Amino acid sequence: MRAILFAALPFAAVSAIAAPAMAAEIQIQAQGPVVEINATHTVNGAPDVAVVSAGVTTRAQSAVAAMRQNAEAMTGVVAKIKALGVDPKDIQTQGIRLNPQYRYNGNEPRTFLGYDASNRVSIKLHKVAETGEVLDALVAAGATDISGPDFQLEDDAAAKAAARKAAFAEARERASEYARMAGYSGVRLLEIDESVSHQGPVPMMVQARMADSAPMAKTPVEPGEVGTSVSVTAKFEMTR
Repeated sequence: MRAILFAALPFAAVSAIAAPAMAAEIQIQAQGPVVEINATHTVNGAPDVAVVSAGVTTRAQSAVAAMRQNAEAMTGVVAKIKALGVDPKDIQTQGIRLNPQYRYNGNEPRTFLGYDASNRVSIKLHKVAETGEVLDALVAAGATDISGPDFQLEDDAAAKAAARKAAFAEARERASEYARMAGYSGVRLLEIDESVSHQGPVPMMVQARMADSAPMAKTPVEPGEVGTSVSVTAKFEMTR
């Protein structure tokens, strides 16, 4: 956070040195000193959405075979996702790739290993408590790598409103404090700008194996809280 105190220039002088303004820009003339305040407030809450992604990578000696095997495996994974009750609109393909793979042995000619085909989808889960169960089911269905979860709020409007109100109140109070210290009685808002950000647990990356005969421990997932932050930059004129 920073505060900058400076005396306002007369409007004509400001106009003379400023860059050409857009038609919609409004300039407010200030007679007294101006103080600029940055304030940030965060509102935390329990997430109601978890986003995970799952993919399948297959290797074969021909590109056609690699893509065919990948399609068969990925079809099974997507079918499992839908069987878990995920709405099709919450399933989205992220990328399909096909690349030749080689082994390099110093100065010797490279060795062709085959073609790697991969397909990946993102999944939005509205039942956050079932995230770990879904990840385990995806691996059992044939997913070879998974990532997530990324916890979110489906609708953060209320959190943003609360954070915005608190951030602006802090900015105005700090500006008023500077005004009192400088011998002024109040402040008048001249300009305000804001930015919004979201904070949450760092998504985990998991490299999965095909399920074998050994029982697999259930994957624990703790959603914690996600934060919605609003940063406000406001300029106030000090008034008598």
